[in-house]
Amino acid sequence: MRCDAMRRVASTWQADILKTILANVSLQTGRFPARFKSAQVLPLLKKTGLDRSSPANYRPISNLSTVSKVLERLVLARLRPHLTNSANFSKRQSAYRQGHSTETALVDVFESVYTDADNKEVTVLIGLDLSAAFDTVCHSTLTQRLQTEFGVSGTAISWIQSYLHGRTQYVKMGLHRSSEATLEVGVPKTRYSDRCCSPSTAVRWLTSSRLKASDTTSTPTTHSFT
Repeated sequence: MRCDAMRRVASTWQADILKTILANVSLQTGRFPARFKSAQVLPLLKKTGLDRSSPANYRPISNLSTVSKVLERLVLARLRPHLTNSANFSKRQSAYRQGHSTETALVDVFESVYTDADNKEVTVLIGLDLSAAFDTVCHSTLTQRLQTEFGVSGTAISWIQSYLHGRTQYVKMGLHRSSEATLEVGVPKTRYSDRCCSPSTAVRWLTSSRLKASDTTSTPTTHSFT
């Protein structure tokens, strides 16, 4: 093996060790490293052909550091089984779950409609679209629900609170960069937020409200694709 190749292997090996140490310290202390809380926001046009001069036509995508993404994956790997096995987790949550999609959501809805029609029952379908769901997540409400409804406590809830608190972001377009702004609400939305690999995804799972029937003779069925 040549010297330059040996150096690259040694460098990669050292980087992996440092990441492992950092992850262990972060998880044991319940603290997310402050230097990795800043996100670079890249505005992407939602659809081809939209007016580029209108800010409303852009979707803000947060570019996070590699270390931040690694820590998020590690935490969600531990958090996800706990959430999905809870009695308060909506089994009709289709988004960002393996084996679930828009197709499975539609199949379930149509099956319910056809079944009710066969039974000569009336079906009322109500659609609710939450605008800018990622940008309007209340940190205190999220952590409260995690504690009271999902039983997340101790170091785990401390880590999530640390992850959410004190985050900043700045917008960069070409050579232009804005000043950093502190995020009081919301969570980072990355380019690959549709993958179950970050606490941001867990936020989407938790934002689906469970409806309760006001009429005891009928029970509404909710299906979330947040």
